[in-house]
Amino acid sequence: MPDHVMTIREMCDAFDVTPRTLRFYESKELLFPKRIGQKRLFTRRDRARLKLILRGKRFGFSLEEIRQLLDLYDIDDQQVTQFSKTYEIASARLADMQARRAELDEAIQDLEKQIEWGGKLLASLKQDKAAE
Repeated sequence: MPDHVMTIREMCDAFDVTPRTLRFYESKELLFPKRIGQKRLFTRRDRARLKLILRGKRFGFSLEEIRQLLDLYDIDDQQVTQFSKTYEIASARLADMQARRAELDEAIQDLEKQIEWGGKLLASLKQDKAAE
């Protein structure tokens, strides 16, 4: 069914988002549902775009980056520009995430050592108090 459209409720159910989220993405010109009166009908293209938006958000892309990447789809170069720019942004995001993970791993190790030290100190203090 290439021309199958989905209502806002169907989109919400299929992608686990709220109507407010879909309207927000529409207001940011990320989605372009067909309008029939007050009814929004989402096409196959809208569904593909929403999937990419949600994936981009999950990876920490800004909405502006996502919008720019989606806009590159319409350049008539078999998506070479879109894929190249996506690759560039994704590579930078991955490097940033890996750096943050390394910092977080270090902080976790430090906290584990502090908790171990604190546990030993607490046990010693309780033992001293019990000996009194």
